[in-house]
Amino acid sequence: MSPTSQPRIGLLAIRVSSDKQGLDGDSPEAQREQGEAYAKAHNIVITETIILLESASHEVQPMQKVIDVCKDKSKGFQVVLIKSIDRFTRGGGDYYSPLKRQLTRLGIALEDMYGVIGKQQINTLEHTGFKYYWSEFNPTQKSEYLEAELAKDEMRDIMSRMIGAEIRYTQLGYWMRRPHYGFRSVKIDTKNGKRTILKPDKNEAKFIIRLFEMRAAHVYTNQQIADELNSMGFRSRVTIVRDKYDRTKIKRQIGGRKMTAKMIDQYTSKLVYCGIIKEKWTYDKPVKAQFDGLVSVDLFNEANRGRVFVEIDSRDNIIIKRKAVPDHLKNKQVYNPDYPYKQVVACPKCGKTLSGNATRGKLGKHYPAYHCSRDGHYFRVPKPEFDETIEDFVRAITIKPEYVDDVIAAIAELWRERQTKQIDANRQRLEHRESLQSQIKATVDRMRIVTSETALKYLEEDNC
Repeated sequence: MSPTSQPRIGLLAIRVSSDKQGLDGDSPEAQREQGEAYAKAHNIVITETIILLESASHEVQPMQKVIDVCKDKSKGFQVVLIKSIDRFTRGGGDYYSPLKRQLTRLGIALEDMYGVIGKQQINTLEHTGFKYYWSEFNPTQKSEYLEAELAKDEMRDIMSRMIGAEIRYTQLGYWMRRPHYGFRSVKIDTKNGKRTILKPDKNEAKFIIRLFEMRAAHVYTNQQIADELNSMGFRSRVTIVRDKYDRTKIKRQIGGRKMTAKMIDQYTSKLVYCGIIKEKWTYDKPVKAQFDGLVSVDLFNEANRGRVFVEIDSRDNIIIKRKAVPDHLKNKQVYNPDYPYKQVVACPKCGKTLSGNATRGKLGKHYPAYHCSRDGHYFRVPKPEFDETIEDFVRAITIKPEYVDDVIAAIAELWRERQTKQIDANRQRLEHRESLQSQIKATVDRMRIVTSETALKYLEEDNC
């Protein structure tokens, strides 16, 4: 193909499908070198290069960012250069056509290095000297659409083979996900080929083992265990959070936290630490892992104190038993009269409902507020200010006379529903209180006829 006489200003769009391909591989550099060589041969002056490390198979297409950059007319782009159509999108023709159409409306050509996208426009009424929107077409449009569909089919085939194999190997007891704290991933040769299992991490495993040993001793509180692990140097793993669109940019690091009392229960209940896999791909059924856990099943059961109990019968069938949650904890009230707009009003940044609680300052004073901290942002408004804003808004609402009765009926119905829920909650609390009083009375009656100090000690432990 001979170069055009007039140089064109171009934007080189580079996309790779994953962080690993983009950060560890050479695909972006290979696309850059190929693009620069193509531009030189076809008289295109590359003034800007955009690298995207994101899959193009989702509904939100990463190439939309390239199109948004092209909307800046001061940059004067005449062509967007891509390696191939599958680098532009893997969503098929239904995504390819609207994306290309946006560039066409901006007067910018889309060009690929493989020559699939044609640059010629044919007018079927050219001999008459007239043209209409329907008389102009690109003769390669069908082949472009077909290429986009082939890219989508290829993505589907690749993902089906990969995810299907991962599901099968997970059900066989191999590990297909990121290793939990205390483990590291290792590939070994097995009868099923080279597969991934978990091995103890020399720097992290000691903390998990010590956690289970202290829990199993039944003499330490969660806070005491957390303090002991922190004194040994425990810190959670550090994870790098990258930009959603440009995966080469690091936004922040999370992790590196000390152990807390709440985290103790979370770590203790993970079945993988005793060599058992139970997850979505196993249909939530326990499977014996093809590797040893960090602790034995007996130590795991002792540390969980009945909350989670693993039983392996004579046929090696695994049975997981969980302690039933008391009724008074099952039905927690979502509605909190102190925060009436909690889980009702949406966050202006992410659109999800706001949470409401009070944080305690250094001097012990509480500061009630509505807040949201999802997806990397932080929004917070003090409760008095928030309540005043809502009340002012409600006062400004004017209801037409014909709708007044309907509004009053809806409010009355909502009030009755909340009253019913409140009555049920009060009944459950009363039943729980009566149950506790009965237990106390029974214990006191037994203690009256027992004089042995050892027997009293066992009675106390039995009721703890």
